[in-house]
Amino acid sequence: MVLYTSPFPNSFLSVLHSFSWGLIFPCYWLADRLVGSFVPTTYEKRQRADDPCYFHALCIIITTPIYLALLVASLPFALIGFLLWSPLQSARRPYIYSRLKDKNHANGATLLTEWKAAGSGKSFCFGSANVCLLPDSLARFNNVFNTQARAKEIGRRIRNGASRPQIKIYIDSPTNTSISAASFSSLVSPQAGDNRTVNAGIKRTTSMEYKGDNCGSNNGEENREDKGGSGEPHEGEENTCIVRINGEENGHMSDTEADTVNGQAHASGPAEPSLEGDAEVSKTPNHKQKEGDSGSLDSCSASRESLVKVRVGDGTVDQSTVNNKLLYKASIMKKTSVRKKKHTDETFDHETSAFFPANLDFLCLQEVFDKRAAEKLKEQLHHYFEYIVYDVGVYSCHSCCSFKFVNSGLLFASRYPVMDAAYHCYPNGRGMDSLASKGALFLKVQVGSTPQDQRIVGYISCTHLQAIAGDTTVRCEQLDMLQDWLSEFRKSTSSSSTANPEELVAFDVLCGDLNFDNCSSEDKLEQQHSLFTHYKDPCRVGPGEDKPWAIGTLLDPEGLYDEEVCTPDNLQKVLESEEGRKGYLVYPTSKNHGSSQKGRKASLKGNGRRIDYMLYTEEGLYLEWKVEVEEFSFITQLAGLTDHLPVAMRLMVSTGEDDP
Repeated sequence: MVLYTSPFPNSFLSVLHSFSWGLIFPCYWLADRLVGSFVPTTYEKRQRADDPCYFHALCIIITTPIYLALLVASLPFALIGFLLWSPLQSARRPYIYSRLKDKNHANGATLLTEWKAAGSGKSFCFGSANVCLLPDSLARFNNVFNTQARAKEIGRRIRNGASRPQIKIYIDSPTNTSISAASFSSLVSPQAGDNRTVNAGIKRTTSMEYKGDNCGSNNGEENREDKGGSGEPHEGEENTCIVRINGEENGHMSDTEADTVNGQAHASGPAEPSLEGDAEVSKTPNHKQKEGDSGSLDSCSASRESLVKVRVGDGTVDQSTVNNKLLYKASIMKKTSVRKKKHTDETFDHETSAFFPANLDFLCLQEVFDKRAAEKLKEQLHHYFEYIVYDVGVYSCHSCCSFKFVNSGLLFASRYPVMDAAYHCYPNGRGMDSLASKGALFLKVQVGSTPQDQRIVGYISCTHLQAIAGDTTVRCEQLDMLQDWLSEFRKSTSSSSTANPEELVAFDVLCGDLNFDNCSSEDKLEQQHSLFTHYKDPCRVGPGEDKPWAIGTLLDPEGLYDEEVCTPDNLQKVLESEEGRKGYLVYPTSKNHGSSQKGRKASLKGNGRRIDYMLYTEEGLYLEWKVEVEEFSFITQLAGLTDHLPVAMRLMVSTGEDDP
């Protein structure tokens, strides 16, 4: 299958399309600004409450007539542009595939080594988020604004979080379970790119220290020399540090360990050159990094969950590195058998994290509707992901029953090459949703090859279902279509003939914003859909019941700019408590409760509306391999930038072979 790298098959149509859109854009921009000026966010309302001179009201009185006059003047040009633009959409391709040509600008992609299916297995990490990048006037109805600036900041936070070194902590003493991720600040990574074991004693601290670059510069080529150190990394786990803790009971260091402690290990590595515009003064509150805001990895303090301080002896770390200034933020993944968990029957790690997982391999985004915002987001993500599929969907009356003003809003980013891609539009959208070409994006990626030159592939599907409450029947129909399209895509892209070596399927993942939860009584039909008999939901016990640790992913828009939740660290702390969740998450709908629960003390069902899903299946995979969930995360790194919580899942593909 040919991947489309441009929206039109030839340059003439592309130029004609650009010309037509150039005629439409002034009218579109003026209308967006005019409507947006009358839809303030709660942040703007609070600012205006402190304005005794009513300066903003005066600005609206002056600018509104100007906008109206310019809007009327631009209408004739917009009409001509529309008459050219609309028929061109029949020739438009359903997506644009972007591959980074200059790999010197990509941190994540250059670290990948081809998986040869040797050893015990390999893990793959998937992320999904609804980022609410609508035209600014429409985004304001969700209490977010400044779409262009948010797009850039969202991309920067995602790639910064994903490019952190991954530190795995193995506790030798099973009795030393008092050491927890929330107990102390952060482990310092050894030389960037090293996979080595550090024998260390842990010292509890009350402050969270972080100094370093904001770009994950640990991914440079020059820091990749020592990858063969001791430890227990799975094959292909890049940028991982293994740390062994020889703990005494109650978490105290032994006398011998105390004698050897003489300093802190600092990670070294060149800083990535700052990106153009990174130092711009932000126009929205979403991007102002405060003390304790670790969202962009720029702050002087960092997430208590992601940072741990380590002290090492003279013989462990080269003393020439001690004076280096950079410390790296690191994710903590404790060994399942010794980690202290509230729910001991769970077979995998789960957490609410202030960062996207380290070494994120695949990312699926929803509601990337604004084209200019999509370009800014793509530019930022390309600093980590080499392959991106964006501008997915159809416009005008092409391929769908009703007129489509905006695309599907889907965006896919990958560190692995995309082999095939397909998009389908849901034809049964209703209300406002019918104006967008909501649908499903299906992708096939190559993640490795066997010594016999058999390709190792994976399937990923991303979708966004009908959003209007009460449209249960519409969503069920869309789930039916989704299953049919999935089956068709698998059949049409499978390759097992004499000319083409048989492909080994490692995973099949489905993610996206499904717009129903597993607790609301109104969503019973969706909860019992046959999709969940083929795909597994790590957060789900059964229809109508989530696991106790699962939390909602839909935030109450009214509280987005409250000080308690406006930074990743603060939002993480709030979501760790039941009262905090009741105050800032939207809960399952009920006849006795309204849509906003802010400040509510009453008992509510579940832990919030979880409408963003990560599903996987064991059907259709290579028979000798086994896939298991290794880690599941609810992520707060986009606090203040969207009204959804991103989710992430790490899958372990076990080959059944022993490490060589």
